[in-house]
Amino acid sequence: MKIISWNVNGINSIAGKDPGLIQFMYKEQADVYCFQEVKVSEKTIRKELLHIKGYEKYYWNSSEIKKGHAGVITYVKNGLKPINDYINIGINKIDRQGRVVTLEFDNYFVVNCYYTNAGRELVNIDEKMQFDDDLLSYFDQLRKKKPVVICGDFNVAHKEIDIANPSANRRNAGFTDEEREKFTELLEHGYIDSFREFIKEGGHYTWWSYRTRARERNVGWRLDYFVISKELLPELVDSSILSEVYGSDHCPIRLVLQ
Repeated sequence: MKIISWNVNGINSIAGKDPGLIQFMYKEQADVYCFQEVKVSEKTIRKELLHIKGYEKYYWNSSEIKKGHAGVITYVKNGLKPINDYINIGINKIDRQGRVVTLEFDNYFVVNCYYTNAGRELVNIDEKMQFDDDLLSYFDQLRKKKPVVICGDFNVAHKEIDIANPSANRRNAGFTDEEREKFTELLEHGYIDSFREFIKEGGHYTWWSYRTRARERNVGWRLDYFVISKELLPELVDSSILSEVYGSDHCPIRLVLQ
């Protein structure tokens, strides 16, 4: 099972580039694609994205609160059929933002998440803390039934090795002590940052600011993760960052399970 996650920062835009999103999907031939921050509705999305050969089945959650904001889509390769799919976690404020799609397969759940941002000057930090708590409770509820694969843009760099300039960003959104502690709490509940099972050193990022040629200089943040239940560790084959793939200010990440 190969799963790819990518914050595309506008799916219509990335699909129109050359090479575009669909070419990337055909090249990787993943079983599941989880895209975040798609920023479209079914009325505004490019029509070819609703009819991708080999990936005709998709699961969508778009924002009801703010059009053209957030939104997640999960595509599944033909022949792979989820047992169930869910776009709600049972908390109205989150459910209306278009941030989660959950698919249940035979052996585990795959949860596509776009975490909220703490905002400039941390205006949304309290909301982010509650959001993190609510999602952790949701993951734990799923895990009572079977293991969980969580992927997406978590909007936090967990440790100093996950950001190019830790000292300069100590109180900036995405690298506050509070946000980092919430990620630690998630792992302490029995989940694993799968990338760190393979790569221990810093310098590996998934997001770069468009300003000041940050990507060219690799001045970035690792904000995108595959977090898995510890029960899945024996099945973990690969977890990697596809930093050579352009099109968004984020790059894709890839997980392979036996």
